[in-house]
Amino acid sequence: MFAGLLAKPFDTFRADYPDIQLEVVISNQVQSSSKREADIAIRPTDNPPETLVGRKVGLIRQSVYGQRQHWQNERLPLHTLTGHPWIGPDNHMGNRALETWMARNGLDEFCRYRVDSMLGMQTAVRSGAAVAVLPDYLGEADPELCRLTDSIGELDIPLWILTHPDLKRVRRIREFTQVIGEYLRGGLTTR
Repeated sequence: MFAGLLAKPFDTFRADYPDIQLEVVISNQVQSSSKREADIAIRPTDNPPETLVGRKVGLIRQSVYGQRQHWQNERLPLHTLTGHPWIGPDNHMGNRALETWMARNGLDEFCRYRVDSMLGMQTAVRSGAAVAVLPDYLGEADPELCRLTDSIGELDIPLWILTHPDLKRVRRIREFTQVIGEYLRGGLTTR
């Protein structure tokens, strides 16, 4: 999910801290910091695990996006998009908040295409007239897409940098969380 968002700051971090080696796993699968499968986790969550420590570094806002070629670049009321084809999350994506929001707004019946990742949804929106809810950091960075609605407040999700309590004082962990945390604080909260 954060591949495009974090590539540049990771590259900058590597240049500024050449003695620290990064191994990045980009996956919807949760790696266990308590089992030391990962030193640091960057996770969108309302409830970080109690076994980890960290800090909230931003807020992921989401809006409805469509292919720029098919839509005017202006905000629309959600109800005007109800009859259009929608792309939604499938069960494997595990985005219950988005699934619930789509059902509550009567959009499920217009969802003809389901995908297991946000990047997959972004790609699907780029290829046709369907619309989808995407994180603003993803949609705004894509020149082929345009935002159709204001951010949907009920889909806002906090972003956390988390680590195992035993690692929080380790120099490389502190430096990484500080540098990447500052970047995320500045990059996610803009509208």
